[in-house]
Amino acid sequence: MFPASSSGKSRRPALAVLAAIIALALAGCGSRNTFVPPPPPKVVVAQPLQQPVTLYIELTGNTAPYRTANLVARVQGYLESIDYKDGAAVTKGTQLFGIERDTYQAQVDQAKAQLSKDQAVVGEAQVDLTRYQTLQQERSIAAQQSEDQAFVVQQDKATVGLDQANLETANINLGFTTVLAPFDGIVTVHQVDLGNLVGASGPTTLATIVQTDPLYVNFTLSEPQFLTIRRDRAKAGLPVNTADLTSISSIPIEIGLQDEEGYSHKGHLDYVSPQVDPSTGTVAVRAIFDNKDNALLPGLFVRVRGPIGHQDKALLTRNDAIGTSQEGSYVLVVGADKVVSRKIVKTGQKQGQLVIIESGLDPGDWVVIEGIQQAFPGAKVDPQQTKLNSAEGGSSDDAKTSDPNPAPK
Repeated sequence: MFPASSSGKSRRPALAVLAAIIALALAGCGSRNTFVPPPPPKVVVAQPLQQPVTLYIELTGNTAPYRTANLVARVQGYLESIDYKDGAAVTKGTQLFGIERDTYQAQVDQAKAQLSKDQAVVGEAQVDLTRYQTLQQERSIAAQQSEDQAFVVQQDKATVGLDQANLETANINLGFTTVLAPFDGIVTVHQVDLGNLVGASGPTTLATIVQTDPLYVNFTLSEPQFLTIRRDRAKAGLPVNTADLTSISSIPIEIGLQDEEGYSHKGHLDYVSPQVDPSTGTVAVRAIFDNKDNALLPGLFVRVRGPIGHQDKALLTRNDAIGTSQEGSYVLVVGADKVVSRKIVKTGQKQGQLVIIESGLDPGDWVVIEGIQQAFPGAKVDPQQTKLNSAEGGSSDDAKTSDPNPAPK
């Protein structure tokens, strides 16, 4: 037999190394084929906020001036002066227009002269009556003469009374030559220029004055809404008596403009119609608001809100956490096992960024408020707890806890 060669001995270690490499490679391939599930998605959860809330009815309305009046020329004449600047704020009694007054001053002077003349006639007739009465007592004249003179005095006195009325009328017409502001307000652009004849065929509108402080807001309640409010206030011991202005004025009303968030203007109820309009089935209602800065203009469309009830312990959650399905509104909640489930809920009024949950939710439920698109019933999630603040703050003030992976309790 041939002796073992040295080359065969040297190949054995090489084969061992090769076998080890192949084993490692096979082991590596086995680990890559093992499935490692992804971590559960993170969602933000919060328990419902429990606090007292005021329930409101939300309507639409329009602002209206507190007072408005057309400034008219009540006598005929040429317009001699415009004594204000268009759009200016004026006070009651300010002269706004002047109409020529020469003719009317002459009528006043004429009426005064006629009055003086007839007063003199009355004086003369009274002297004659006194003399006739003396002669009658002396039986120097017949009683008929004295009685006739007494009737003359009465007629002359009536003439003096007519003269006084004519003088008063002349003074009134003279006063109409100056058009004054009937109340504090803002005067619109003048509609007649200087030198034009006004009042020729009737009253001529010269401008309009509008009082905007305070300001009215008119809106309507449907018959069911009115009955609901009356019933709820009666339960609270606050009946609505449309004839009791003190009771009505105690009801606060808030409004917001189209470009405003919320209801920043505060007022109170001012009037409730004593009857329902049968053609529309609505009740006319009016509120009044301070408007010293003229932030509100008459004729604006506004959102109206008024209180209709109160809940001492209302449950609220984020409005954007509410989903809808054929069964109705629902929320996703995370249990102690970190598994998502769905609860059908009945929602109530919105409170800022939050919404009242009337039924279907418990105070200890952890509601998914963020990451809802990653949560579905039966899925396991990684819940991140947070707290909801007041209904007025909404979701903008929510603050997440620092615990990176707490479990719902």
